[in-house]
Amino acid sequence: MSETLTGAEALIRALEHEGVEVIFGMPGGAILPAYDPLYDSPIRHVLVRHEQGAGHMASGYAHATGRVGTCVATSGPGATNLITALQDAYMDSIPVVAITGQVARTSIGMDAFQEAHTWGISMPVTKHNYLVTDVDEIPDVIREAFHLAATGRPGPVLVDIPKDVLNETLQWHKPGELNLPGYKPSVKGHPKQVQAAIDMIHASERPVLYAGGGIIRANAADRLRRFAEVANLPTVTTLMGRGAIPDSHPLALGMPGMHGNYTAITAMQKSDLLVTIGARFDDRVTGKVDAFAPDAKVIHVDVDPAEIGKVRNADVPIVGDAAAVLEQLTFAMEHLLGANPAPPRTEWFATIAEWQRTHPLQYEQDPDGPIQQQYVIQELHRITHGDAVVVAGVGQHQMWASQYWGFERPRTWINSGGLGTMGYAIPAAIGAKAGAPDQLVVAFDGDGCFQMTMQELVTASVEQIPVKIFVLNNGWLGMVKQWQRLFYNERYSATDLTGTNPDFVGLAEAMGCAGFRAERPDEVAPTIEKALAINDRPVVVEFRCDPDAMVFPMVPAGGSNDDVVMRPEDLA
Repeated sequence: MSETLTGAEALIRALEHEGVEVIFGMPGGAILPAYDPLYDSPIRHVLVRHEQGAGHMASGYAHATGRVGTCVATSGPGATNLITALQDAYMDSIPVVAITGQVARTSIGMDAFQEAHTWGISMPVTKHNYLVTDVDEIPDVIREAFHLAATGRPGPVLVDIPKDVLNETLQWHKPGELNLPGYKPSVKGHPKQVQAAIDMIHASERPVLYAGGGIIRANAADRLRRFAEVANLPTVTTLMGRGAIPDSHPLALGMPGMHGNYTAITAMQKSDLLVTIGARFDDRVTGKVDAFAPDAKVIHVDVDPAEIGKVRNADVPIVGDAAAVLEQLTFAMEHLLGANPAPPRTEWFATIAEWQRTHPLQYEQDPDGPIQQQYVIQELHRITHGDAVVVAGVGQHQMWASQYWGFERPRTWINSGGLGTMGYAIPAAIGAKAGAPDQLVVAFDGDGCFQMTMQELVTASVEQIPVKIFVLNNGWLGMVKQWQRLFYNERYSATDLTGTNPDFVGLAEAMGCAGFRAERPDEVAPTIEKALAINDRPVVVEFRCDPDAMVFPMVPAGGSNDDVVMRPEDLA
């Protein structure tokens, strides 16, 4: 005998049916009916201080766990506050389901209180979205939303439900068979294309395996490493792909792009073949597209056919899931090689080794100060042995963290890559820690980024989610200052935070966190040790850092990757 439920009760049961364990959100009038059955649900609700924080928490949760993150908001401003987080997840292919309340069906289009055209506003920033007007559809729509978010190219899906639909009743039924005509993401690559790729790789003299965030999304890191070893391919990992191959691996070259290391940038630029898997030729990697890797043929593997040929034409396009295609490529390469090893490419590897020797990442830490941001990152890595999930905001600290933290595992690097959302770090770290409570979760933030979402420290404190936030305070909007210094004749317009920043330690303590500060290099390690010793509440550590430090290497925006700037004087 079927059970009579309200739409709100069916919504919560459907979420339980999908295995949702935590929801990040904030109640309000239109979504309020759903909060009543949530009161009795085993699903944990994390009450945020701003809906943007809910979206970023869902994203951090998904990054860290590989599962779909879930957030909820009310109509109008609640829904619009989610838009930045949804666009962020969309750009970085993060599986998130957002549930929003809507005004009653009879009020839609009447400019009712807290009404917004959520369906229309969110359409460009979601993989798919729904306006549920029939209460009987709720179980099936939730099932579809989670399926769409997690499969193919992952991404955010929004479900908008009017308040009167939540209050109506239905006879509960488990979701039926998925019926999504036209939605059939490719999994395996075409065998002929796979063989063509293998032949091209075997014949190449200067190949580079170009691995992006799609490797992480597909849980394909082990298969990537295996393929790189079988085919003997030097491998770069993009900002979103860090950890796809261990940085300590002899084939790993690190991160390419605008602030990548010289060897990774130049190896791509001088290659004769780019074996591109789960990467999209982002402008921060390519620099000036017409000048990017001019002698390279391209193999492009991506689950999203729209990405292939969008920026760079592919000589061998392969549409498919990164994990499945890597397995095919490895099998085909092993079959081709038989008992023989892959070509040694001795000259190519010698050239790469010389670049690594002559153009390493470098900085100098004066014992008398000021504190260098890179030093803080390296000291934390040394003390923790790199065993942490690292989250970053956006700007200089993000680039330094990617450069100087050695990533050995996937899903240990969480940041906003495509959208570059300042304020991402604190809520994303909270979401990551909620999903992976047994792991150390640390966030590097700048003083500018920190102030965009610092209110979520209250969430972390109240919800007992003990994240550790390391604020690299240089008193400036650092990356913007760097551009003003290099390209705008040192005209520092609206970037100086000196003397206007709050007392970060006092602020942290007021929000229920432990607060510490380090002002000299010899205080860095002891202060980190203090922070790591506290696990019953969130911790904020402020490091007073060099206000003039700049991120290098650097490829100026729109410039060629042939012109890697290693120091300021290179621009003279």
